[in-house]
Amino acid sequence: MPTEIRVATIDDAAEIQAIYEPIVLETAVSFELVPPTVEEFQERITRTLEKTPWLMCEIDGAVAGCTYAGQHRAREAYQGSVEVTVCLNPLYHRRGVGKAIYTALFACLRLQGYRSAYRGIVLPNEASIALHDSLGLTLIEVYKSAGFKLGEWRDVGWWQPETQPSNNNPIAPIALPEIKNTENFRHALDSGLAELR
Repeated sequence: MPTEIRVATIDDAAEIQAIYEPIVLETAVSFELVPPTVEEFQERITRTLEKTPWLMCEIDGAVAGCTYAGQHRAREAYQGSVEVTVCLNPLYHRRGVGKAIYTALFACLRLQGYRSAYRGIVLPNEASIALHDSLGLTLIEVYKSAGFKLGEWRDVGWWQPETQPSNNNPIAPIALPEIKNTENFRHALDSGLAELR
């Protein structure tokens, strides 16, 4: 089967849940304390795709990872900003999957008109920091003792790239359903494939 980066569907929820559950239960990487159910992931995918991408990377028919963008803050002046997340299947670590799907996600976000994307990383996490640094994201702030998990208080570093140049006359970002069937969107999805090893 070919390798592809594509938009998620609710049919992906079970595989995402299987990858994510041990992350929640065994690490501090996620601040969730209880793993979401398959049904909760179906709802999250559906809600996300109303506005922003949730992307899957498949290699030989298996889910190698996913990434998505969601609302950064609710107030209207934040409409040009999103928060991004990545989740990788441990069987595909060090194969360029994270860089591939992030490259595609950021291309999609630029196409939609988003200016900024933020990524919170629970510290320490050298592998995640290296991935985000390799994509040109920069550390902008550290929230000290932001969450309590696995018996201790954890700091969260915030990384940011600019997805669009600044301007003083921004327009509202285009919702995903309005562009997801366009050739430009397909090119944005495919833009990450060259990063896979």
